[in-house]
Amino acid sequence: MRKFIIERVGCSDPQPPNLGGKELQSAIQEKIDNLNKPKGSLGRLEELAMQVCLIQQTLEPSLAHPCHLLLGGDHGIEREGVSVSPREVTWQQMINFTRGGGGVNMFCRQHGFHLRIVDVGVDYDLSHVEGIIDRKIARGTRNFLYEPAMTEQEFDQAIAVGADLVDDCVAEGCRVVSIGEMGIANTSPSSIWMHLFGNIPLAECIGAGAGLDTPGIRHKYEVLSKAVQKSPKLGDNRGLNNGSPSDPLPPNLGGIIEVIRYFGGFEMVAAIGAMLRAAEQHLIILVDGFIMTACAVAAIRLCPAAQDYMIFTHCGDESGHQRMLDIVGAKPLLHLGLRLGEGTGALCAFPIVDSAVRMMNEMNNFDNAQITKYF
Repeated sequence: MRKFIIERVGCSDPQPPNLGGKELQSAIQEKIDNLNKPKGSLGRLEELAMQVCLIQQTLEPSLAHPCHLLLGGDHGIEREGVSVSPREVTWQQMINFTRGGGGVNMFCRQHGFHLRIVDVGVDYDLSHVEGIIDRKIARGTRNFLYEPAMTEQEFDQAIAVGADLVDDCVAEGCRVVSIGEMGIANTSPSSIWMHLFGNIPLAECIGAGAGLDTPGIRHKYEVLSKAVQKSPKLGDNRGLNNGSPSDPLPPNLGGIIEVIRYFGGFEMVAAIGAMLRAAEQHLIILVDGFIMTACAVAAIRLCPAAQDYMIFTHCGDESGHQRMLDIVGAKPLLHLGLRLGEGTGALCAFPIVDSAVRMMNEMNNFDNAQITKYF
């Protein structure tokens, strides 16, 4: 599988590249500083502008044809009662999305995103539903309390689904992609990835998900704790971040893949494939909430260079989200108490990124405005 990851999404170099080199970075900074404003006065927008320009290797960035991938999949661990929502909610919501009735639909319409609704592993036949792209690998993953969630072949297939979806977006002229998920119980694998990749006690990685009460959270912890303890040869992979967000990728890439494969959902692994491919294609990646942050952390463990292309859009209301962001030193744009998923937080943050791009393309500079540059 290591060979597959490298060949499929171009992650052969574990060290982040210097995007554009010092000359481009200096040119971008000079343009930012010469806009008719006090130096540094637009704060985080200036940081975003620098990142977007480096991603696109240009002084005139673009957010053309934004695309949103909504990936659906079910989880075998749901059978253990770790979610207050039953699994049929996954397929019911997927159909609802095709009718335009979800939060993701509203925000995509508001901000002009092309929405792709994709069945990667929903436990229901959606092949006849117009508006859903059929990329089903299986009808849900296996129950990782007893066995790996997916086989090596299924893992590879899920990575390929995500990568291919990004390629489709790029073919249409896409320069920015956001990713959302729909999958009952997917906070469970997310919590385990947070525990293993962040070296954080499992109890501190588990929250209410879709609305568990205190006894429900306790039961969820007991199930997930037992699953981690029973999983073969995964104990050696704790702390795969080598103790610091700035550390390079550990040599045990196979172990990282095994953690992802053993616990992950099809929609989550497809999201990882999409993120890695988007980075290779120099797209801006808008990272959503708790589950998509877990996928981003996993993608960064596989290929640290991918983080340069990611904008972490918000810190949600799910317990532990901020700590998961801390694993990779990410600074979220928004704190709105969101925990809906679907990629809605990423879509809400898009106007901030748009403002940073407009700053670069539409603000005048001191010379043209005939204003004295006083610094």
